[in-house]
Amino acid sequence: MKLTSWMAFALAITLAATGCRNHRPVGVTTLPRTPGENITDQTGPTLPSEPNPQNTGGIPMPNIEDINGMAADRSALASSTVHFAYDSAAVRKSERQNIETVASTLKSNPGTKLMIEGNCDERGTEEYNRSLGERRAQAVRQALVRQGISASRIFTKSYGKDKPADPGHDESAWSQNRRDEFVLLRPKSGA
Repeated sequence: MKLTSWMAFALAITLAATGCRNHRPVGVTTLPRTPGENITDQTGPTLPSEPNPQNTGGIPMPNIEDINGMAADRSALASSTVHFAYDSAAVRKSERQNIETVASTLKSNPGTKLMIEGNCDERGTEEYNRSLGERRAQAVRQALVRQGISASRIFTKSYGKDKPADPGHDESAWSQNRRDEFVLLRPKSGA
């Protein structure tokens, strides 16, 4: 009996020493991130910065360094927020006027740039919603490029479900949270 106990103890120690390494989970999708941004995954270590891996529809993403030092104006295009249907990144016909308004503003202000922030409602996983928010922002970016806006002036970021416009938990709130918001980036005075 003592020999069996010692063998069980030795086996437990061996398993603990060899089986408890810190491995990255298999099949986990890396969240999209902006170049230069570090994020921490749930296991703790900081992931290195890398380019945004999302599909940009064949339109190259501009260098994020191009907007450093620009002043962010969230109010200029607040009334042009684009809303989406549930689980969709397709721009609805009813939202095209908002995109035309944004394009017109950018054409009238050639020194400005634009950040499109993709958002989702609270349903779905964090990874799924970040990906969906990025697809929504990319869809609007492509629509703006078709309107004649240079792709080098348009940046995207996804917040997934992290920044709800309405904190409610019903369809009325969710429909407000499925959106792209626009941040007009202006050169700072004296720059």
